[in-house]
This record gives sequence, C-alpha cells and structure tokens, in this order.
Amino acid sequence: MVDRWALAPVEGGGVEVAPLGPDGLPAGPPQREADLAEAVRGRPEVVRWVWRSTAEVYPRLLATGVRVERCYDIEDAETLLLGHEGRHGEPHSAAAALARLRGGPVPPDPPQRAAEPGAQSPLFEPESTRLPLTDLLAVYAEQQRRHARAEQPDRMRLLTAAESAGMLVAAEMNAAGLPWRADVHRNVLHELLGERYAGGGEPRRLAELADEISTAFGRRVRPDLPADVIKAFSHAGIKISSTRRWEIESIDHPAVKPLVEYKKLYRIWVAHGWSWLQDWVREGRFRPEFLAGGTVTGRWVTNGGGGLQIPKVIRRAVVADPGWRLVVADADQMEPRVLAAISRDPGLMEVAGRATDLYQSVSDRAFSGDRDQAKVAVLGAIYGQTSGDGLKNLAALRRRFPRAVAYVDDAAREGEEGRLVRTWLGRTCPPAAGSSADDAGEEGGMPQEEAGGGEGTGAQDWVPGYASSNSRARGRFARNFVVQGSAADWTLLLLAALRRACSGLAAELVFFQHDEVIVHCPEEEAQTVVAAIREASELAGRLTFGETPVRFPFTTAVVECYGDAK
Repeated sequence: MVDRWALAPVEGGGVEVAPLGPDGLPAGPPQREADLAEAVRGRPEVVRWVWRSTAEVYPRLLATGVRVERCYDIEDAETLLLGHEGRHGEPHSAAAALARLRGGPVPPDPPQRAAEPGAQSPLFEPESTRLPLTDLLAVYAEQQRRHARAEQPDRMRLLTAAESAGMLVAAEMNAAGLPWRADVHRNVLHELLGERYAGGGEPRRLAELADEISTAFGRRVRPDLPADVIKAFSHAGIKISSTRRWEIESIDHPAVKPLVEYKKLYRIWVAHGWSWLQDWVREGRFRPEFLAGGTVTGRWVTNGGGGLQIPKVIRRAVVADPGWRLVVADADQMEPRVLAAISRDPGLMEVAGRATDLYQSVSDRAFSGDRDQAKVAVLGAIYGQTSGDGLKNLAALRRRFPRAVAYVDDAAREGEEGRLVRTWLGRTCPPAAGSSADDAGEEGGMPQEEAGGGEGTGAQDWVPGYASSNSRARGRFARNFVVQGSAADWTLLLLAALRRACSGLAAELVFFQHDEVIVHCPEEEAQTVVAAIREASELAGRLTFGETPVRFPFTTAVVECYGDAK
C-alpha cells in the first residue's frame, strides 16, 4: 500500500495526483481528478500528501470537511533549505526552485496578501504560480537530495516535517477561530473607556484624561502625540527622550499618572476597540490568520488583527461555547529548559529535569537562594545582558553551568563574525550582508523580531541583510537565536503531537503563541486534553532533543473564560 501521494491543482479546475515510492519518486503515472476534495477523501490510506503550498490546498479541503494526517509543504521546505545553505532571502516559490534546478531565470516571489478582517483563510491564492505535477515532483526530488547534504540530515528532515505539520495546525486554527463574545467585549470597552462620541472621536474616559493632562501642564497637550508630550515636559523643565512608560514613571510631575493611564487605554481603544471588534469578529469567532514560521526564529505571527497581542483585560471576551471549556496551557520557563537541552550542560539538565521552579533551583546552586538574581542571570545569558550587574551574574552562572554559558557565548561570537547560526534542528539565521555561504562558516546570528518577544531583550538594532558593522548587536541576536529558535522547533513538534492526540476528539486547537496553546473542547474532554498536552510535551522533547533528563512542564487551566486562566 502506498501511503504517500503528491497532488497539484491544475489550471481550469481539478487536480493531478500521483503515488510516491520510498525514494520520493513517482510510483505510478499521474492521474487527473475532477475534484480536489474527492481526490483526497477517496484515498484514506494516504498518510502524507506532498503539495506546493498548504495555504493553497488545505483551506479548500477544510471547507469541505476533509482533513489530512500529514503533509510536505514544498515552498516551506524551500525556505528552510535556502536558509540552511546560507541563501536567505532568495525567492522560495516552487517556480523559483524549479528555475534554479534547470538553470533558468528565477522569478521573484509574489507579494504577501494582506488579511481580510474577520474572514477565514482564502480558498485561492491568485498571485501564486501553479506547476504541473511532474515539475513539482522534480523540485521535491531535488529537495530530498539537499536534505541529505545538510549538516545534520536527520534533524533537518525532522524540522521540515515539523514545520509542515505546523502549517496544517495553523490552517485548522484559522478555520476554527478563537471563540469570542462580542457583547462581553463591548461591555469591557464601555467599562474602561466610557461612552463613544459621534464622529469617531476619543471616548469619554480618554477625553477626560486628556483634559487632566493639559491641566497639569497648564497648556493644551495632545497626549496621543509623543512629540507634543516631550515638548510639554520640556516647557516644564523636564527633559525626556521618549514617552515610554518606564521613563515617564520616573518623573515627579502631576501629569504622569493620567498620562500613563491614557497611554494604556489609548492602546486598547486603537488596537482592540469598537472598530477592531467590528472588523475582526464574525459569528462568534476571531480569526487573525496564523502564519506558522513567520519569523526568522520560527516563531509564529498573525497576518492582521493583532492576534498575538491580546491585552489581558480584553481576554475576558474569549469565552468558550456553552458546555465547552478552554484548556489554556503555558510552558513553564521554556527557554532556560531549552538551553539545558541544547547545551547538554549536566548541571542545568539536572535542574531542568527535577525542578518545578528552575530559577529557584539555579539560585540555590549559584546565587545563595536569590531567585530574582538567578532569573536575571539566566535570561541575561540568553538575551545578551553582559554589562554591569549582568556581567557579574553571568560570571557566577558560568562557574556553575559552564557548558550552558559556553554554548550561547559561542553562538554570539560566531554571530559577530557573520557566520551562520543554527537551531538544534537546523533552522538557520542569515549571515551578515557581505558574507557568502562559502565564507559564512557553519553557524551565525539572528534578530529577535517579535515585539515584546521573550522575557528579556537582546539587541534590537540588527536585522537580516544589514552590513555586519554592528557585529556586537548581531552577536547578541545570535545568542538569543539558538535558544529561541530551538524552542520554536520544539513547539512545532508539540503542536503536531497534540493535534494527533486530539484527532479522535471534538476538541480543536484555537490559539497558539510562543509558549502558550489553547484548546477548545467539550467539558467532558477537558481532562483528556490536559493529559494530552503533558504527553505531547514529553514526546516533543524526546523527538527534538533526544533522550535527556530535561522536562518541559506546562501550567494548565480549564476555564470558561480566557481572562480567568492567569
């Protein structure tokens, strides 16, 4: 029985399909089918489908109630392989891969489509270039050869499979949507912001705060304009460089308190106010369009809607359907545990394998029981805080956990040198501009792209493709990349395992960001889902990092409302 098939939609409708052998080559002639869904539904024995793009095919299948167990996304694999080969930024479409294979002119990638507020994933990709199945399979066969040439072939194959699985999860979450009570959201907005004024002006509470701020300064001030606020403080004899909260709160001035509250409420009004609710919530669901592997680190992003920045107070609107529950699971101290696994530091692995509170255990061993100091030291090692107290803390950490600190130190040094840096499974950060794949070496550096990503910040002044003159910034990114990127690799396998565990249940994955996953399920399935998350975490740890003592525990909450989970 052949359990792997390839498919390619054809112009004018229908689809070509063909069985594949163990070597990835066609095991039979292509067959033309009139209907995509029927072509897949009629072959229940197929375990993995090979196709050009999950975004092209899978939303159409989901719309007809058809799901697949596994897939191989050729264009996503091309992105990973190009990065691994030090060719980040080259066009990754199947058409581009075919052109490179045949030595022809390489077409640019089509522009990314903007998400339509409130809509489900599109059923078609109008800008995409479809290839005949024979051409698609030529690209697929070459990708198998390129995987075999990778630095760690088995790990690279696992990464590609995991990312393809993530594409399936993202498409299914986009179709399901996050349960959202519009009436609760409106009540929260009214409670926070007061009445709305005609004409789209600021709501009552913001207008009141703006008046308080102006009164405190003794002149009319627009608190929504940072330049106006900085000017107002200057007139009051106070020099500030920005309107960031940490800087403003250090000032002794009567405008500070209403200004801080104004900034907080203004962000909610603009980012998740009434207009957002009208645009993005349809039929009791919020669908932000999740994009798996949307950043260089492998972290996910959303194409519109601010799906990964839902304020805690707005989470009160995320309410399970009647008779259902939300299982909200947070990975505990994920990145330090990942550092233990990838560095193979015996002491840190022991801590990460036994301790529920990793920071407390580190503090007992290296910082005389000072948990806060231990946390600063561990996160400083990961995010590059290597000056002042950070340098002293890092020295203490290095004495107790030398291999862990050496691992990120090596990544930082290689990043500074403009070399390629890889995650544990082989996801690769681009080299600095001006270095080729030949002189970039085996490892290199990476920026932290996500706003507010992680528990600390490394450098924010280096991005892929910039010249390597700011080498220290790139080194800090590289230090973070090996940990954060390896964590993203692990979460892909976690999601794949959890998706498989939920396949026989009514439960559905509805939300994921970095270290948090939400499953929407009938109340009677909730404890089964909790157990499935725990088992998926253990399996993902073994698959990603091999047999280590490191544990990846989750804190789970079974709630009706997302806002009650933390």
